[in-house]
Amino acid sequence: MFDKLRLDNWYTIFVLTGEEDKVKQRLRYRFGDEIRFIVPKRKLLERKEGKVHEVTRVLFPGYILVQGDISRDIYPVLKNIPGLIRMLGDDSLPYIVEPNEMKIISKLIAEDEIIGYTKLLEENGRVKVIDGPLVNLEGNIINIDKRKCRAKICMSLCGSEHTVDLGIELIKPISTNL
Repeated sequence: MFDKLRLDNWYTIFVLTGEEDKVKQRLRYRFGDEIRFIVPKRKLLERKEGKVHEVTRVLFPGYILVQGDISRDIYPVLKNIPGLIRMLGDDSLPYIVEPNEMKIISKLIAEDEIIGYTKLLEENGRVKVIDGPLVNLEGNIINIDKRKCRAKICMSLCGSEHTVDLGIELIKPISTNL
């Protein structure tokens, strides 16, 4: 769905944390298809009471990405949407999400706004990305937590650095020594 995501005309809206999907629905109802709204999410494994569960978490809590022509006429309409705090920017213009930032986000959310698992191969104490959203983004990986099955990566949004966890699947090669 997002493989051919245009990288221009992206902005960021600041909303109440935990209300991202509700605010997105309200915005879609108000603007229809004239403006595009996305809430990037990620799949993670979490342990609770000794059991492992798959959960989906928002990638940037409190933010919605917006693509479209944003004019001054839209600001008053945005302010009346419940749960929406403000559009990031100053009084005259909203901040534009840089195309290089959107390029990484669009690569991660290649399918349906949800970032899936990245397959990592562990050989001789080294880890190599072999499949999934983090292919060719090895430079963004800060740390790998094998126990939690997560990769900590550094991303930029509107010039601010964000450290986020993404789900991984660690594959160990089959030993051929007999």
